[in-house]
Amino acid sequence: MLFTVNKAPLGTNNMGSVLRVAPTGAPILFYEDGVYAAVPAAKSAQTVIDAMGDHPIYALDADLEARGIGQVLEGIQVIGFDGFVELVEQHDVAPWI
Repeated sequence: MLFTVNKAPLGTNNMGSVLRVAPTGAPILFYEDGVYAAVPAAKSAQTVIDAMGDHPIYALDADLEARGIGQVLEGIQVIGFDGFVELVEQHDVAPWI
């Protein structure tokens, strides 16, 4: 199942909710304001680094670009819309998050 984070980590606990319910190995996609969690200087950086030990984590390139984010944490895979479609095709999307 694909889990998604679309809210900035400072304003909500969207990422924390996802991490509580996502089983080990489930991919997590940061998109919209969720891409702020991918920034190396973010307060949530250590949480994301720890999560990468259990989950592949992706960030949508168009949302990074729209927010002026040029660098992401090492280990986060930056993908385009084609990669997003592939993730959706490979995994059901969690409806409750």
